[in-house]
Amino acid sequence: MHDVPLLTFADRCIVALDSAVSTVFQHRAEAGRDYPAGGERCELSADEQRHSAGLMRVNHAGEIAAQALYNGQALVARDGAVRAHMYAAASEENDHLAWCERRLRELRSQPSRLAPLWYCGSLGIGALAGVIGDRWSLGFIAETERQVVAHLDGHFEALPENDTSSREIVRRMREDEQRHARDAIAAGGEELPTPVRRLMKLTAKIMTTAAYYV
Repeated sequence: MHDVPLLTFADRCIVALDSAVSTVFQHRAEAGRDYPAGGERCELSADEQRHSAGLMRVNHAGEIAAQALYNGQALVARDGAVRAHMYAAASEENDHLAWCERRLRELRSQPSRLAPLWYCGSLGIGALAGVIGDRWSLGFIAETERQVVAHLDGHFEALPENDTSSREIVRRMREDEQRHARDAIAAGGEELPTPVRRLMKLTAKIMTTAAYYV
């Protein structure tokens, strides 16, 4: 997206609106990269299938939030390079969204019914981080991705051993999130204060707990 810096504020509002509609309501995200699980079948018990679906629903909710965070920050970013960074990361996060959606269908489950809430809340948080300043906005992304990596580590351990499809998706997502955190710091992201990091963890805990069930 080399022409992203040329977008006007009105253009960016349209992009954010289009992302909101397609992310929250379509449930058919298109991935730009191959599906990591390769469509292989995993023999799971009813309890294992239900647990895997709950964890992948949490991951899907996280990707809903990621789309909103990146678009909220891109909406108000002052620097064109920072804006391009946000849109590029959002594109990769869209792959994660598509992978999680497909895996949920394979597990005969569905995304969180609270998706509109996750998107709207995260869009506001992203825009607020962006208004504070680009370097803090990048720092917010770096810290978010670090926490997501820790969260994915927990999911990798919690998923049934024989659910190789979900585990491979989580592994690929983790690689991308680690790189996003490194890229945000390399682009000039500032380390966030400890109270902010703790508040982010609390907010994430509320979302992940709710999304597992609803």
